[in-house]
Amino acid sequence: MNKEKEPKPNNISMQGLRVQPYIHPNGTLQQLPQIIIIGVRKGGTRALIEMLSLHSAVAAAQNEVHFFDWESHFQRGLPWYLSQMPYSFPEQLTVEKTPAYFTSSKVPKRIHRMNPDIKLLLILRDPTERVLSDYTQVFYNRLQKHKHYQPIESLLVKDGEINLGYKALNRSLYYRHMQNWLQFFPLESIHVVDGDELIRDPLPEMKKVERFLKLEPQINTSNFYFNKTKGFYCLRDHGRERCLHDSKGRAHPHVAPAVLHKLHLFFHEPNKKFFELVGRTFNWK
Repeated sequence: MNKEKEPKPNNISMQGLRVQPYIHPNGTLQQLPQIIIIGVRKGGTRALIEMLSLHSAVAAAQNEVHFFDWESHFQRGLPWYLSQMPYSFPEQLTVEKTPAYFTSSKVPKRIHRMNPDIKLLLILRDPTERVLSDYTQVFYNRLQKHKHYQPIESLLVKDGEINLGYKALNRSLYYRHMQNWLQFFPLESIHVVDGDELIRDPLPEMKKVERFLKLEPQINTSNFYFNKTKGFYCLRDHGRERCLHDSKGRAHPHVAPAVLHKLHLFFHEPNKKFFELVGRTFNWK
């Protein structure tokens, strides 16, 4: 990071409440995040925060905090939110990720009240692929708990038409949720990461993230290696290698071609609206 832009210890206020951080004897402290990965669910948020953590100027919260979308957490206030953050040095940037933020209508206003200058990262995938990943996660969760699950076609289609009551479809209507965020934040404060490209070739996407966050270029080709067994890139950090959890990259269920075609047609117009909102296009079907 450029020295002249190093952030001061973060004691942002909300509704007049000032949060004073406890400074550890080694000089580290917990800071409210200057970066939040706001979504989207099954878009690649875990991969993004793991890759961003490769940068020495970034300290990442380990768990999804759900402060701004869960009332039980939000009512605890900023001191509780601060307590969920990692210890970091004053010059480091703190990041948390909660994918549910993007689709929660109340979250943009709440984050804006905490810090209107915060940097937001939004990682998206082809909306059809995201729906299938969403279903796959729920399917495996129910399978592990020996619970009943519905075939994906019965959820996607009802009476021969796309089932608008299926929540996973709503999460992929990106333009609706983006409109809500743009009521509170300028587009310049939100960087959209191409989740499909991050899977295929992570380095170019991470270089864009570094530039958006005004971080010194640090993440490079030596930080990634392709794991042929898993079929995707894993990370290498100071000689230590790690891959994402086995739950990532699961095979999607087979979907009848006619149903897939319906999905692609359904998302065509919503995708166009999203492209217009953000001023760029993505290689979605």
